[in-house]
Amino acid sequence: MGCYKLKPCGFASLRCTVGIGSLDPACICDHTAIMNHSPRPIDSTIPAHDRVYRHLRSRIMYGDLPPGQALTLRGIGKEFDVSMTPAREAVRRLAAEGALTMSTSGRISTPELSNERIEELAALRALIEVELASRALPRAHMALIERLQTINGAVAEAVAHRDAVGYIRTNLEFHRTLYLRAQAPAMLAMAETVWLQMGPTMRALYGRLRRTEPPQFHRLIIAALRAGDEPGLRLAVRSDVTQGLRMLAS
Repeated sequence: MGCYKLKPCGFASLRCTVGIGSLDPACICDHTAIMNHSPRPIDSTIPAHDRVYRHLRSRIMYGDLPPGQALTLRGIGKEFDVSMTPAREAVRRLAAEGALTMSTSGRISTPELSNERIEELAALRALIEVELASRALPRAHMALIERLQTINGAVAEAVAHRDAVGYIRTNLEFHRTLYLRAQAPAMLAMAETVWLQMGPTMRALYGRLRRTEPPQFHRLIIAALRAGDEPGLRLAVRSDVTQGLRMLAS
């Protein structure tokens, strides 16, 4: 988008902005390479503003963009080959969800969260996601547990490759797969809004943690599901969704 300085990144993944093994805000890969890494199929049935919204939303949620990343309507329009109007509409929707901030001067950027805001969002995750997991437990059949184990394997692979975006994507897929069994769509939508607001900050968090293995609480979540242990499941989910965030705020 021409709004930040590009710098080669030494990590194996083209998606790396701040690698899991290094928290270096100057290490920002060319966003064009990122977008071209997985070509976007163009669906002519989807309105332009909705297409832009969906792709930007995914990039923000999964940490493709770091905290405080400046965007421009012109740059967004050029990237997605749309006019200013659909770019502006997509930005407005994302700003309403807290995924982008807009200053009085019109500057658009990804959010830079204060410690107080991080604590608030961590508390929301603990409330919403623990309840979702609890509601999912009675419907946790063996196929679901095996699926969660497979996803956790993908999390481990992302860690091994220092792919921070892949890490965030598969970690959220793990949680979403479990929570879908709760059959509580409004509650899940609230959880996803929190994930969206946290995306850029989660990227910075994983860079700071320098993970070398998948989250330990995922294994505890799977074990609790196997045993039908609701108190154990609630504790494992609460610990998983808050531990790292509280470290970032400390």
